[in-house]
Amino acid sequence: MSGGYDDRDGLIWMDGKMIDWRDANVHILTHAMHYASSVFEGERCYNGKIFESRRHSERLHASAKMIDFEIPWTVDEIEAAKQEVLTANGLTDAYVRAVAWRGAGEDMGVASARNPVRLAIAAWEWGAYYGDAKMKGAKLDISKWKRPSPETIPSHAKAAGLYMICTMSKHAAEAKGCSDAMMFDYRGYVAEATGANIFFVKDGEVHTPDPDCFLNGITRQTVIGMLKERQVKVHERHIMPEELEGFEQCWLTGTAAEVTPVGKIGDYNFDVGSLTRDISEDYEKLVRA
Repeated sequence: MSGGYDDRDGLIWMDGKMIDWRDANVHILTHAMHYASSVFEGERCYNGKIFESRRHSERLHASAKMIDFEIPWTVDEIEAAKQEVLTANGLTDAYVRAVAWRGAGEDMGVASARNPVRLAIAAWEWGAYYGDAKMKGAKLDISKWKRPSPETIPSHAKAAGLYMICTMSKHAAEAKGCSDAMMFDYRGYVAEATGANIFFVKDGEVHTPDPDCFLNGITRQTVIGMLKERQVKVHERHIMPEELEGFEQCWLTGTAAEVTPVGKIGDYNFDVGSLTRDISEDYEKLVRA
């Protein structure tokens, strides 16, 4: 599959019906387009099975509630729709995107309680998110933008509005020849990359930021479980910027990123070491089991 995402062959599930890919459109006065009243999930299907599918569907519902709307399809209905999309498009290895949003309706101001909530699910083939970085290690910029306080925004929702500064940060990073950017939080602690959680290794132990103001990713939780099964000590804690110099290895986790080694963040260099490679390989085996 190639070309613009609006001009492809295939079918998209939209509000309970399978729609031709090119016809899966919304009105220009859709509330989500103006006020970011949208939540989404990114999922990967391996060998015909979506990894942690139900947890993603449950999180979609939870995210919607955090930004004050209810999705009018149950988790079971969303699960069935995802499988319908994969079957209709003949896909067994794919990226799956479910998105729910406040559509066009009687309201067109900040308030939108009378507008319908809509849901769409699409799937397409998508390779490694960071390209060959899975072998060589990604190069990260350090963003000037910070993850906001939970007092200012529902930071644990997977909501479209939270990604505005991520897009800006990634664009700035790419302009410098980097794959992505690492972000600090509002207090100055290390937080995450623009669409992935981050892990560090020092003296055989793993350190990862406490997700108290950003998304606690499903892949992040999976990898922590894998590390503990290996009897590797994991420290979930606040990490200061000056600690970056002392870490030996680094990797990113996320549905799109999977487990991607990091070779450089700003002026700090990291080895693509044995633990990073082992976890990446173990994750690949787990999702295809």
